[in-house]
Amino acid sequence: MIISKAPTLTEQQLAEVEAVVGDFGCKIQVIYGAHRNIYAIIGDERSETMVNRLLGLDYVDRVDRMESVYKLMDARSDLAHHRIVIGGVEVGKEPFFIAGHCTIDPQNPGAFLETAAAVKEAGAHVIRGGVWKPRTSPHSYQGSARTMEVLLEARQVTGLPVIAEVMDETQLNVALEAKVDMLQIGTRNALNYTLLAEIGQRTAELGTPVLLKRGRHMGPVDEFISAAEYIVSNGNPNVIFCPRGTMPALDGYRNHPDESITPLLKDKSWAPVVDDPSHSVGRSKFVPACSLAAIAYGADGLIIETHVNPISGIGDDPKQAITPDVLKKLIRDARVVWGLRH
Repeated sequence: MIISKAPTLTEQQLAEVEAVVGDFGCKIQVIYGAHRNIYAIIGDERSETMVNRLLGLDYVDRVDRMESVYKLMDARSDLAHHRIVIGGVEVGKEPFFIAGHCTIDPQNPGAFLETAAAVKEAGAHVIRGGVWKPRTSPHSYQGSARTMEVLLEARQVTGLPVIAEVMDETQLNVALEAKVDMLQIGTRNALNYTLLAEIGQRTAELGTPVLLKRGRHMGPVDEFISAAEYIVSNGNPNVIFCPRGTMPALDGYRNHPDESITPLLKDKSWAPVVDDPSHSVGRSKFVPACSLAAIAYGADGLIIETHVNPISGIGDDPKQAITPDVLKKLIRDARVVWGLRH
């Protein structure tokens, strides 16, 4: 990757750099950082002649060559200094909380709006609400684009950012048109490289944060990080890892809790980690303990399914959503564990 002396290259300078690397069969991908841009060399960057020509440009500070498979996500890359800010909160500087319904019920939008206000009162920073839902059975409720209006109303009423999961290009178009504050990539699309690359390209200049869940079939840590590389190498460095439990399930839990991979992720990569205890254990009574374990392992935050009346919810809410009162205590306890960690 190329680090320029100024925060950004001019159009003329970028064109000159592109011409240099183009002579060696490479191209440049601009990574739009909060304070400076990074210019990633896509292709075989081992040519000493190419590097020397780049270093000969008076506006180039240095050229870093990474041996890692995930050059941009590597903890040693220049993006290690990158910070992700959502709703005025820097992820990793304090415990970060996302909460709300698994699925927005189009027949009961009031419940979602009531929950949104309650999770804000409990201390959440972002509201979650499933607009579209990937379901194992094609006969189960799949969500509806109509509920995007409900999600946006919750943002307007509470003033909090909102997150929505997208599973294809059509849903991505709707979410971007609605200007959602965060995008979520679910576990079933964790290795959908075409979608990951498309999201990276479409959000490059917008800088929309992307919560990337881990593949459910015991995806190796390096595979997880490499999936994030698809988003970042296409221009958007605002990626957050989300462990959410893997298969095969541990008897009594929905999945096999995997919050313990957080230290491995942080050793290998710079990206923040926001754990999903709700899908990890799949039962509301286990969520608080799993949440505190995740924070103890080093997670920067949690995404927790929460509902004012879980039994009346749809999707996963009846079995794994906690109430706002439980969320409030969980957030308080998580801050205590965070304090012990620091």
